[in-house]
Amino acid sequence: MNSKIDEIYARYKSLTQKLSDGSVPVGGEEWTKVAKEQSELSEPALKYEEYLGEERKLKQDEEALSGETDAEMRALLAEEIHSLKGRLEGIEEELKVLLLPKDKNDDRNCIMEIRGGAGGEEAALFAAELYRMYLGYCDHHRLKVEVVDENSTELGGIKEIVVNITGNDAYKQLKFESGVHRVQRVPETESQGRVHTSTATVAVLPEAEDVDVEIRDEDVRVDVYRSSGAGGQKVNKTETAIRLTHFPTGIVVTCQDERSQLKNKDKAFKVLRSRLYDYYSGINRSEQDAKRKSLVGRGDRSERIRTYNFPQGRVTDHRIGLSLYSIDSFMMGDIDEMIEALTLAERERLLAGEDE
Repeated sequence: MNSKIDEIYARYKSLTQKLSDGSVPVGGEEWTKVAKEQSELSEPALKYEEYLGEERKLKQDEEALSGETDAEMRALLAEEIHSLKGRLEGIEEELKVLLLPKDKNDDRNCIMEIRGGAGGEEAALFAAELYRMYLGYCDHHRLKVEVVDENSTELGGIKEIVVNITGNDAYKQLKFESGVHRVQRVPETESQGRVHTSTATVAVLPEAEDVDVEIRDEDVRVDVYRSSGAGGQKVNKTETAIRLTHFPTGIVVTCQDERSQLKNKDKAFKVLRSRLYDYYSGINRSEQDAKRKSLVGRGDRSERIRTYNFPQGRVTDHRIGLSLYSIDSFMMGDIDEMIEALTLAERERLLAGEDE
């Protein structure tokens, strides 16, 4: 750890010097780049500075103790040395966390896709509940949710919904939600009171920027058609809905939420760009594509990352073995405890040096 943090600290001081001595013109492109890097390095650098300060105090006290003859003073010095060693150990642990590899997508906005899986209408109703759950969470965390495309059922369920979520660390907060979500309960349509099992899939993709993915005009077919509502009911007499087909990958994106064809097209390209970013990132990182498939799966009942058991009032995340008995508040968007536990588990995995 020492060599790595030494390099970070030296780089931080060099960048700070550049910003303070006027060697980089204020407000220019280079200044913005330097300021951004300096800001990114500031937390571990300042923590290391704190460590060095405590380390200096420890050495001074140890030197003083070796030459001290007064018993009372020796006891005081020994007590402070013990305290300083404890603080240094604590700062070391904090530094280990700060030096963990950062997910470069954490500070991005994200695209969330929710689809009903196995279970017919009950799966669609569950998908709609998951959507409302995430709406509650996003509202609490001041994240803005904008619908890109929605395919609803006549009973109020959701076959598929795609939304754009914007705000501070949107992807970081929601990235662990990707996967198959399983529900166990008695559906309202069940006359004999039997518990049914259904699923919905959730995919969370980091929003790609223009510079991340190049989309050539000749690689995309743009189709325009009329928007439709639940059960195929026409909700717009003009052709404002957009379908994009990306020939090289076969990815298809639709958007019919807006009354404006131009707005629908902009939204659709935003989703396409994010899906392509995820697709090409998977190629560049050989295991990424397989990892995402294992997360989202096919929506079969046997595949799941989380189970929502309504008769028991229990939500269980199978990746970390955590069960919460607060399903009512959970379904209203109070999912912070689960997200924090998943984040902590990922941090511990990285600290242990496990392979992805």
